[in-house]
Amino acid sequence: MANPNIVNVTDIRGNTASYVVTSSTPFATALISNPANSSKIFKINTIILSNRSGSINPAGAVLLYSQNNLGGTNTEIVSNVTIPIGASLVVISKEAPLYLLEDRSIGVSSSSANALTATASWEEIS
Repeated sequence: MANPNIVNVTDIRGNTASYVVTSSTPFATALISNPANSSKIFKINTIILSNRSGSINPAGAVLLYSQNNLGGTNTEIVSNVTIPIGASLVVISKEAPLYLLEDRSIGVSSSSANALTATASWEEIS
C-alpha cells in the first residue's frame, strides 16, 4: 500500500455514487473502494446519508476500512446517528474532505436495512 505523491498530478476524475444501504448493523454496504496498487488517492468531497423511509428513524454509520472492499478492520467516521424521516445528514463536505489511500474503503450501515440512501462524490487523483 502506497500513499501516492499528488504534487505532479496528471489526471483528476470526478465520481458520484448513490446506493440504498441494504445492510443493517453490524454489516455494511460498500460506498467507495480504492484498490491496492491503484496508484491513486481519492479525495472524498461529500458523503450524505438520507432517510428514504416514510415511517422510521434509522441510525446510520459511515465506516473507514483498513483494506479495500470492506476488508480489514473499521473505524467510525460517524456512528449511530439518527436520521429523522425526510431528513439528510452531511457526513463529509468539501469544506472538510477526507483522503482515501490505496487499499482502503468506506462503507455505510443502518439500523434498518433499506431505510437509508448514501451518496458520495470524490476525485480520483493520479
